[in-house]
Amino acid sequence: MHNLKLLAKPLLVGDWLVLLLAILLVYLSFVTFWHTGPAAKVQISVADKVYATYSLNQQREVHVRGPLGEAVVEIAKGRARFAKSPCTSQYCVHQGWLSKAGQVAICIPNQISLTLVGEAKPYDTLNY
Repeated sequence: MHNLKLLAKPLLVGDWLVLLLAILLVYLSFVTFWHTGPAAKVQISVADKVYATYSLNQQREVHVRGPLGEAVVEIAKGRARFAKSPCTSQYCVHQGWLSKAGQVAICIPNQISLTLVGEAKPYDTLNY
């Protein structure tokens, strides 16, 4: 019962300052570490093997054969996307255009993935 009274006590000025400082620190960390720049290349992989890497500074369609059939990857204006896929769900097509380094689109049933690569490697919590 005594602990409940401590929880109901209003915050003091110092408490608000510590809370504000913590929020500011989280925001600055997010801006500093998770900033991604524009992509320079698209890396296409089939079944965990790199199929090809293309510059995003071109307009082209790439036909990639996977276990289910042929998928079409479209590259234009510094962006890339799955234009067509033989899979039934079409999640990879609905992903839309990718334009920032580190973005990924995956067609799991057809085992094809697109990864945008920039000049510098972005911060990645999975590989840290």
